Amino acid sequence: MTDTTPAPPKDHGRAGRDLRAAFASAFVLVGAILLSLLFWKTAFMVIVAIAVVVAIWELHRGFGVKGIDLPEQPLMLGGVVMVVVAYFWGAPALVTATAVAALMTMLWLLRRGIEGYVQNATASVFSLIYVPFLGSFVALLLAEGGGVNASGLDDPGVQGIITFVAITVASDTGGYVAGVLFGKHPMAPVISPKKSWEGFAGSFVFCLVAGWALVVYLLDGDWWVGLLLGLVTVVMATLGDLCESVIKRDLGIKDMSQVIPGHGGLMDRLDSLLATIAPIWLILHYLVF
Repeated sequence: MTDTTPAPPKDHGRAGRDLRAAFASAFVLVGAILLSLLFWKTAFMVIVAIAVVVAIWELHRGFGVKGIDLPEQPLMLGGVVMVVVAYFWGAPALVTATAVAALMTMLWLLRRGIEGYVQNATASVFSLIYVPFLGSFVALLLAEGGGVNASGLDDPGVQGIITFVAITVASDTGGYVAGVLFGKHPMAPVISPKKSWEGFAGSFVFCLVAGWALVVYLLDGDWWVGLLLGLVTVVMATLGDLCESVIKRDLGIKDMSQVIPGHGGLMDRLDSLLATIAPIWLILHYLVF
C-alpha cells in the first residue's frame, strides 16, 4: 500500500528558510543587476519592469484569497508605462502617468458591473501606488546624470542604484544576523513574531556604517549625509517589512508566492526596497547629486 501522507515541512532552524537556496537566488539576482548597470544601465529598467509585472501578479493572487479581484492587465500595463516615463521624462511625467493609470483601471472595472466595484477599485489604486509608483523612484534614481546609454561606476545613476540596493540589503542583513543570534525581545509579536528589537539594533548599526561608507567613498558626499541616509533607511525598511507582514496576515498567507527559491515571493523581498527608495532618492537628489 502506497503511503500518501505528505512529508513534513523541513525545519530550517532559527534561520527560518533554506539558506543554500536563498544564497543561490540572491547571487543570480545581484549578478543580473550588476551586469545591467555596468554594461548598459537602461537594461536595468527591463528588470524593474519585469519586477512590477510579477509583483502585480502576486498581489492579484494574494488578494484573491479575500475575494478581491485585481484587474491584472491595466495594472501591469500602467505600471510598466509609469516606470518607463519616469526614467525618460522625470517626476512630472510619473505623476501624470500615475493619474492616468489609476483612472484607466477604474474605467476598466466598470465592465464588471456594480458588485464589488468599490472594493476592487480601492485595492487596484492601492496596488498601483504600492508597487509601480514607488518602484518608479528606482527609475528616477537611475536617471540621475542623464544619458540612457551610460553605464559603469562613474555614472551617478548607477552609483545611486548601487547605494540604494546596498544600504537596504545592509538593513535586512544586519537585522537578520542580529535577530538570529541575539533576538529575544519581539518588536511586534502580533504582526511579525520573528522581528526583534535586537534585530532592529543590528539593522541600525549596519545601515549607519553602510550609509556613511557609501556616501563618502562611492558618492563623494558629506559624512553626515551618509549617517542621515542610514537612519532614514533603517526606519523605512523596518516599516516596510512590518506593512508587508500586516498585509500577509490580513490575507491569511505566509508568502506571496514561491517564485524565488529560498525567499518566497518577489513581494517578500521588495517590501523593504519599495519602502526605502523614495526617501533615498530624495536625500541623494538634493544633498548629493
